Amino acid sequence: MTQSHRIGVLGGTFDPVHYGHLRPALELSEALELDVMTLIPNHRPVHRGQPQATTEQRLAMLELAVEGTALQVDDREARRDEPSFSVDTLQAMHNEHPDSALVFCMGEDAFNGFESWHRWERILELANIVVMERPETQLSDWALQLIEQRSGVIQRRRVTQLSISATDIRRRVFHGLSIRYLVPEPVKEYITHNNLYRSAPSVAGQPKN
Repeated sequence: MTQSHRIGVLGGTFDPVHYGHLRPALELSEALELDVMTLIPNHRPVHRGQPQATTEQRLAMLELAVEGTALQVDDREARRDEPSFSVDTLQAMHNEHPDSALVFCMGEDAFNGFESWHRWERILELANIVVMERPETQLSDWALQLIEQRSGVIQRRRVTQLSISATDIRRRVFHGLSIRYLVPEPVKEYITHNNLYRSAPSVAGQPKN
């Protein structure tokens, strides 16, 4: 990758990846004129429960989902057998591309808890933050104040919000209901072929998106 690139970063459990992840990622890539938008599945989530699908399965579904699109998959957290701290990932990417601008994307719900993230101040030094607006979420006073103080570093963006959750997809699979049009067809086929999510669906406290 050459210098002076704008690299988008969107992390998550992607258990499984669905259109609610993919459509906003594509819209941000276009709106922000990113050279690349990377989707990074975590291995050992810090802020939520352990995914039902294995890291390898979630990575495989992501690869199937982005095939033929402008989105790319980065497996660095999947290969790191330790808690997936965003600051470590962003630091590594900055070291690899010191002349590129990193654009770290997250939803408003995640940003509301940003002050609890490991070394969140360092994240602001490493990357610009784009907060995806969500109709059902209100930003906390702390989050609003941080945005005002960090004008030009943190911005909010409106994206198409599809009311799709990974929790509901897993529930549907468990109950034998269709997930067509919720996930890309290759992802649906992968879930069926590998008998994923046939065990009891996630309970409260587990990942929802």
